[in-house]
Amino acid sequence: MFRLLIALVFASPTLAAGQYFEVAYPPSDAAGELTLGVKYTLWLPDGVKTIRGVIVHQHGCGAGACKGGETAAYDLHWQALAKKWDCALLGPSYQQDDKQNCRLWCDPRNGSAKAFKLALHDFARESKHPEIEAAPWCLWGHSGGGFWASLMQTMFPERIVAIWFRSGTAFATWEKGEIPKPEIPAEAYGIPMMMNPGAKENNDKRFSGAWTGSLAMFYAYRRKGSPVGFAPDPKTGHECGDSRYLAIPFFDACLGMRLPESGSKLNLVDRATGWLATPLSDSAAAWKDYSGVKSEACWFPNAKVAKAWTEYVKTGAVPDITPPPAATNLKVTRNEDGSASLTWDADVDFESGIRAFIIQRDGREIAQVPEKPVGKFGRALFQSMSYHDTPEKPLPEMRYTDKTAKPGAKTEYRVIPVNGVGLQAETKPKR
Repeated sequence: MFRLLIALVFASPTLAAGQYFEVAYPPSDAAGELTLGVKYTLWLPDGVKTIRGVIVHQHGCGAGACKGGETAAYDLHWQALAKKWDCALLGPSYQQDDKQNCRLWCDPRNGSAKAFKLALHDFARESKHPEIEAAPWCLWGHSGGGFWASLMQTMFPERIVAIWFRSGTAFATWEKGEIPKPEIPAEAYGIPMMMNPGAKENNDKRFSGAWTGSLAMFYAYRRKGSPVGFAPDPKTGHECGDSRYLAIPFFDACLGMRLPESGSKLNLVDRATGWLATPLSDSAAAWKDYSGVKSEACWFPNAKVAKAWTEYVKTGAVPDITPPPAATNLKVTRNEDGSASLTWDADVDFESGIRAFIIQRDGREIAQVPEKPVGKFGRALFQSMSYHDTPEKPLPEMRYTDKTAKPGAKTEYRVIPVNGVGLQAETKPKR
């Protein structure tokens, strides 16, 4: 496959500290290769010594979804998860227009699996992290991305830590014979998975298959003993809403459970240490205390995820009672016109993300960045989320210019992060 490789290595006040790499492949007409162009963007945490896994945030079908996928690797909240576990964050963006068949890429047997593995090979070389090529994967997929992930788990089960299916799976499609039915190896039934359709998709004329297909796959895999949960979002249809506030804790628990101390062979899941719940209910219990039919119950990796699920299925979100981390590396630069330019770094609140940054001068609030956070498809955040659970462009910057600063005055500045539920961090002043 011909490839065009662009390596980008930079840190910017726009983004969390780290390294970014891009690789792009044009369409191919060779047998078994991807007939659509695709670009992959990879983010690596600063200072990481060994990459232990790759978190893949896979968009859905159509031109809008492909465009949304361009910013997936720039997502500060998903980067926080990757940083915690020394993982890379990978965002694919296929070049599919609305008239083209999505299955040209969302069925990985049509060349996208080959392109994905080639990208990992190229990233391993360009980043000087050869372990990326063999590292295990967490797969998050929306709509067609879930379709893709469900087939990937039949092809590479030994590589997959866990999967989150947001409103999409190929299960019903292959059961109906609309695509070739894959052989499902025994290892696939050991992968922790969460089915996450929007409740408004149920009986919807266009998207009902996301609901029925997710429920059908859940029951089929649970009967095989697979550690799978079902988490319907009561507030949404096909859009992603606030699903990240359950998806990130789910992956966090699975990474802690499955990543080995060394090597790439994943730890097996001890299902009996998990929690269970009756599907379409809102209460959960430890495995030993669950009185229902275990083979039909939702499975969760631990008590924390189970508790978050009980809130999510009722409200479509997960609460947070802890303040965010303080901002770091605040720098104040005095400009020739007398103004002061502020830049800073900040780790995202792991539970609820970052809504905004309050700017104080001498103890008084003078601004908020952004001035009015936007939450069109979920909570209002510093990085406004799209329909596809990716940051909207233009990406906001962690910077502010105080145009009313007094030249020569001794001034103390503070930058105070505000998390997704409105809690503020404690921050020391900067002169």
